Amino acid sequence: MTVPMEYRLASQKFEAFLSEVAEEAGLTTRNQAYTMVEGVLLAFRRRLTPEEGIVFAQVLPPMLRALFITDWDPHAPREQGWDRTVVTREVQQLRRNHNLSPDTAIRDVAAVLRRHVDEAALEKSLARLPQPARDFWSPMAA
Repeated sequence: MTVPMEYRLASQKFEAFLSEVAEEAGLTTRNQAYTMVEGVLLAFRRRLTPEEGIVFAQVLPPMLRALFITDWDPHAPREQGWDRTVVTREVQQLRRNHNLSPDTAIRDVAAVLRRHVDEAALEKSLARLPQPARDFWSPMAA
C-alpha cells in the first residue's frame, strides 16, 4: 500500500493552516499562530474525556491530530467550565511571554479549522460531544 496522501502532504498542509490562522487572527508569524492553535486545542482538550477527545481527533488533519494528543495525560482532572472568556484567557496563558493570541483566538482557529477538515465529518463528531464542546467550534461563536 502506498503512503496515504494526507500523510505525504501533512507538513505542507500544516504550514498552510498556520499561515491562514495567522492571517485570520492578524498575527505576523507562523510561530505566533502555532502557539495560538496549540493553546486553543489544549484548552478544548482539557474539558474532554479521553473518549470524547478521540472522537474529535479523528477528523483532524494529521499534524493537528498529533498536536491535539501530544502529552495528554488521560488521568488528569478535567476542566469543567466552558465560559468563553475564561477559556480564551487560558489560551493566552500558554507561553505567556510569547503569546499574542487575540481575544478572538478560539473563533479564529475554529474558522480556519472548518476550511481544513471535512465539514460533515466534523459535524458528525461534534454531535457526539456535549453541547458546550459543539459550541466551542461554532463558526458563529464570539
